[in-house]
Amino acid sequence: MRNDPADVKLDSIDRAILAELQAQGRLSNQELAQRVHLSASACLRRVKALEDSGVIAQYVALVNPRAVGKHGISYTIINLETMSTPLLQAFEQAVRDEPEVLDCFYVAGSNDYLIRFAYRDAEDLERFHADVLMRLPNVARTNSLLVLRTVKKTTALPV
Repeated sequence: MRNDPADVKLDSIDRAILAELQAQGRLSNQELAQRVHLSASACLRRVKALEDSGVIAQYVALVNPRAVGKHGISYTIINLETMSTPLLQAFEQAVRDEPEVLDCFYVAGSNDYLIRFAYRDAEDLERFHADVLMRLPNVARTNSLLVLRTVKKTTALPV
């Protein structure tokens, strides 16, 4: 069983490895080792330890949404009717089961959840709102924010 990744103590070499992999996840072990000034075997051991501890959660390919016909991004605030545990669990499970929801966050403040969705056009956005959002359990209100231009977007965490 994994330990909590928050309990892992990272040194400067671990942080350098993480920074390099976040910038270019397909680096060969040899190239990564050269960049962080380690031998290939020491670098491989470090990366394996970061993976095993859960510090490196996964490797992914980031797809350009426009390349797959998704020309818009919507962030939608969702407020629920009630906040009972069974209803929260039902809502969260329905969101996890919905492949079109890219992110869902339970938030503090006057709203309950924030989701992100990519859409083709106005008709697709309307379909998503009517057929997905408003059919999620316990939804009282939604408020969508449509992205006009992305000023900055990164998946890299400062390490």
